[in-house]
Amino acid sequence: MKISSDNFSGGMGVFAAVVEAGTFVGASDALGMSPPGVSRAIARLEKRLKIRLFNRTTRSVALTEGGRRFYEQVMPHLTGLEEAATAAAGSASAVRGRLRINLDPVLYRTLLGQPLDDFMRTHPDLEIELIARDSLGSLVVDGFDLALRFGELRASTLVARKLLDSAVVTVAAPSYLARCGRPEKPEDLGGPGHSCLEFRNPETGKAFPWEFHRKGRRIAVETGGRLTVNDPSALLNACLAGSGIAQMLLLGAEPLIGDGLLINLFPECMDERYPLYAYYPTRHHLPAKTRAFLDFIVELLTSGKTVSKATRRAGSSTVRPSAR
Repeated sequence: MKISSDNFSGGMGVFAAVVEAGTFVGASDALGMSPPGVSRAIARLEKRLKIRLFNRTTRSVALTEGGRRFYEQVMPHLTGLEEAATAAAGSASAVRGRLRINLDPVLYRTLLGQPLDDFMRTHPDLEIELIARDSLGSLVVDGFDLALRFGELRASTLVARKLLDSAVVTVAAPSYLARCGRPEKPEDLGGPGHSCLEFRNPETGKAFPWEFHRKGRRIAVETGGRLTVNDPSALLNACLAGSGIAQMLLLGAEPLIGDGLLINLFPECMDERYPLYAYYPTRHHLPAKTRAFLDFIVELLTSGKTVSKATRRAGSSTVRPSAR
């Protein structure tokens, strides 16, 4: 028997209410419907099933044999649907389950550590899976709940929320400067006396261009670096080892600059900004686990513990044209 799904589940709900109340009037009170509305719903259901469900009198209703069999068959399914709906509603308000995050590799150093440990202790029923990817990809197809990506806003059907703008900083280790000297101006990096570490843009396959921004002026330098990497950790480790000069986000470099492990070579040329966006499939009925993690990220990145005023400040500053 092929039955249209139009209002069918609603009709079964009315049917169950009549059985439980014992009268059409009682069902109408329980459902907030008018008695004629209840009668029409039952009539439509009987027409679709091609059986009579109730024997009606002026004072009461009673299930027919066919109605009783139908009730016994559908009630377990109706109960299961109610339980599933209750569980789904609970997941919308409870921070629990698995949260899969497409993570820009630059964020690993910022996220991992005590703040994330504290967040997970606060939500003991939550599991977090951080997957480092060099691009956004397809969030839904790849099974991610959330993506945190640096770079220009991507054109997509995803909801995008800007979290911050990070300054771009040019740094070197003290050991490198002791060996090669400190450059006086950005143009010095294009000469033979300095080695620059190149970082490959995963979108284009080419190294990011070296740019310096100050008071609306843009300086582009051809560095001709001999070592190119595509992993932020490799770039950072090579720079810390004294292998060369690197450009990176202040978000990751700031603690190392503060500890003296890296030197900010051109603090006057830090007007360039690189945005961080959160992407998620929909703004409607956002799961509590996603909302809680976004709140945690915003608090972490704007609390001053990991990010300076130069990183937090957004505005009309320049953004690299390449998205990551």
